[in-house]
Amino acid sequence: MASIGIRTEHLSKNFKSLRALEDVSLLFESGRLHGLIGPDGAGKTTLLRCLIRLLLPSTGRIDYSEGDRSVSFDDIRPRMAYMPQQQSLYPDLTCSEHLDFFKDLYRLPSSLYRTRREELLRITRLDKFQDRRAGQLSGGMYKKLGLMCALLQSPEILLLDEPTNGVDPISRREFWDLLYRLREQRILIIVSTSYMDEAERCERLHLLDGGQVLSSGEPRETLRRERANNFEELFLRREGVTP
Repeated sequence: MASIGIRTEHLSKNFKSLRALEDVSLLFESGRLHGLIGPDGAGKTTLLRCLIRLLLPSTGRIDYSEGDRSVSFDDIRPRMAYMPQQQSLYPDLTCSEHLDFFKDLYRLPSSLYRTRREELLRITRLDKFQDRRAGQLSGGMYKKLGLMCALLQSPEILLLDEPTNGVDPISRREFWDLLYRLREQRILIIVSTSYMDEAERCERLHLLDGGQVLSSGEPRETLRRERANNFEELFLRREGVTP
């Protein structure tokens, strides 16, 4: 499997008078867990939607690569999965029925589906809750179900928009443990979060605020370069607040 990467060059996105992204140039390297870190309104969701072409940039470009060659978005799209912040699962359908629905949606062969289904139920620990309706799941279990549905097609790029928002601390930790296991499969994972403590869980992070990139790099190196003890302090300092 060739490595897949994404690069943005001077990307901007305007919504009438609002500039949601401004001159964003980032590299998302293959097989790594990238974090888009920033407060609400930083531009994280807009950037993810641009990467998967739910939105078109106002200016700039997005380049996709496979190995050493450039490829079109049409080549990459079937291998991408996107999990929006607001899940659109059906509250009256069980976990099992959701998986069957997405199996048909992705047109997966039955043999592949059975293997993939068993694996996902096991690693998410939802195997004992297959008959529970989505509307009766806890917040953490609901997010895991949404992730399972996205992973059924075995994507090579996974875009997650604030997947732990509103989830209890224990479920947040379990969700990140799950992402680490997926990273071992060399999937390119891009996850957005406004929880500053989750920044240090990423292999590489990109700090956003007001639609602009503040800094990029490995978590510890970024803190050292910005002379901050933690990421909350870094953002507070930007707002002129002394932590």
